Amino acid sequence: MRRLLCVGALGLGLSAAAAPLPDGWPHVQTFAVADAGLIKISLPVDTLDAARPSLADVRLYDDEGRETPYWLKRAAPVGVAMYRPKSFEVALQTNQTILLLQTGLPQPVDGVWLETPAADFIKAAQIEGSLDGRRWRTLGPARPLFRQPDGAAQLQLTFEPAIWPWLCVTVDDQRSPPVPFTNAVVTTLAAPVPAEAGPATITERQEEPGVSRLTLDVGAANLTLADVELETAEPLFTRSVAVWAPEISGDVIRERPIGAGLIFRVAVDGQPVAGNLKVPLETRLSARELVLLITNGDSPPLPVTGARVERRPVELAFYARAPGAYHLLTGNRQARAPRYDLATLNLDFNLITNAAVALPPLADNPGYRPPGMLPGLDQGGAPLDLSAWRYRRPLQLAGGGAQQLEPGPEVLARAQPGLADLRFMRGTNQLPYLVQHTSLSRALTPAVTATNDVRDRRFTRWIIHLPYAGLPLARLACTARTPFFERTLTLYEELTDERGDKHRQTLGGGTWRQTPEHPGQEFSLTLSGPVSGGTLFLETANGDNPPPELEHFAVYYPVTRLLFLARTNDALHLYYGNPQAGAPSYDLRLVAGPLLAADKSTATLAGEELLHKTSGQEHPHPGAGGVVFWGMLAVVVAGLLVIIARLLPKP
Repeated sequence: MRRLLCVGALGLGLSAAAAPLPDGWPHVQTFAVADAGLIKISLPVDTLDAARPSLADVRLYDDEGRETPYWLKRAAPVGVAMYRPKSFEVALQTNQTILLLQTGLPQPVDGVWLETPAADFIKAAQIEGSLDGRRWRTLGPARPLFRQPDGAAQLQLTFEPAIWPWLCVTVDDQRSPPVPFTNAVVTTLAAPVPAEAGPATITERQEEPGVSRLTLDVGAANLTLADVELETAEPLFTRSVAVWAPEISGDVIRERPIGAGLIFRVAVDGQPVAGNLKVPLETRLSARELVLLITNGDSPPLPVTGARVERRPVELAFYARAPGAYHLLTGNRQARAPRYDLATLNLDFNLITNAAVALPPLADNPGYRPPGMLPGLDQGGAPLDLSAWRYRRPLQLAGGGAQQLEPGPEVLARAQPGLADLRFMRGTNQLPYLVQHTSLSRALTPAVTATNDVRDRRFTRWIIHLPYAGLPLARLACTARTPFFERTLTLYEELTDERGDKHRQTLGGGTWRQTPEHPGQEFSLTLSGPVSGGTLFLETANGDNPPPELEHFAVYYPVTRLLFLARTNDALHLYYGNPQAGAPSYDLRLVAGPLLAADKSTATLAGEELLHKTSGQEHPHPGAGGVVFWGMLAVVVAGLLVIIARLLPKP
């Protein structure tokens, strides 16, 4: 106890009289070392969140201000080896199928994947192991094997790793016909890898036809995630889950897939409920956000109540020349990765017998000198002549630092389709920003009028008046009061060319079938092209049937976010509505990683200001070209008539 008290006093005392730390690192964690020798530290979540994704900014200093070299180790699983069995035999017996495998492997095995062409079944299976092929040992309780028509399948049986030259799988056929199993794959033991569990917060949930979209906040950036686990009280279900994460691609941020899996709870008659709620990932996440797409098919949305993640730990080891206080620094966005001679030595962290040192919470480096929000970017971009921009909106900030803004449908409708004309302005200077494309969508309710074709009463047309003309729509949805019908529907809009002639622009179509067995189905139609005007037409041929009664129309537009940096007292405006503007190119993309990983405040837009009216040439509308054409034609005809009148002989 006296020794521990001395170490604690030493850490506090030395830190007070320590040499000044480098001024480029904002965060410091000071800890005490009791004895010289190899020391191991497991970096906590807040340290990883404050550091860069590559951990190139991590530095270690002793109390005398000397930089101390270190090793870094990221825990990573070893790939599982898979082998075909030496022999595979199938025997059909009364009410059961026997699968006999000779592994032919001298090393431990821990699982079997079965192969079958059957597309729809559920069976209970028991697996046993043997050393000689005669005496058998049960390797666990009976578990379900299944495959569903949509492709969801569970054909793996796992058990505690051991050397088993022989394996036997007994499939229960009492309540359904036998399933043809054609072969198997045996998996060998992978080295166990440590993992630490942590909470994840569901920040947003959106339901779309057949798909639930969950946004998770995993609590920190720069984590290496082993898996994500969902919580639900649903007793029996199967769902396919795809996991996406934001990724920087050039000047924009898009979502990319990082994992997929099957979660389920199933039961076979006479067997307990078995399930799996984890989706494997094994990926390093630079941001703190995950997107889960749960495929529901025709089933109701899965009621997910919570989520957890498991992360792979990151360990740091160094050689302490003497006991005393040491300082771990993080957060320098400009620091280059250190090059230590000992980094080439393959240190076995398992040989470090000293107890691992626990780091205290992050503290501010008293000598830190901030370079600005991001070096070279705190002054904003170049000046810009705004005379060609038609609209602007003031920004309302909740605080300084990293910001995100979701432009509303009014901005999206009046800006260019690719948002190339968006500009953040601080006075007369631009403020750099990044565009983040998400898989989210927002719904709007249009005004809809049902009419019949005056030329053919068998055609029914719904006139859909959009809230804003030119809105970048992704999907149209509606429901029907009619209990059963089958129709082919076409969505289009009417455009006017330069001559004033109207033509149809087809935006999508599909067949809607509603039966008494599946009533209340929502019709969803994905648009195949951009919308130019503010009116859409949904049309169908009824034949000799009465027209279906459609209701609850909704249109969906994709969510785009703008990420930028701002000061608390900044007076900022968003300008848009210039069809001639080219896309900006900012150096902010060079530091997009820290901006994406930062904890961002949500900015909002105030009321719209009209800067000037537009001309027909700058902002052509459907039908405007026709007016100009016929006006010019009338002038030409009048001129010709005057010339002809002068050429005619006088009476």
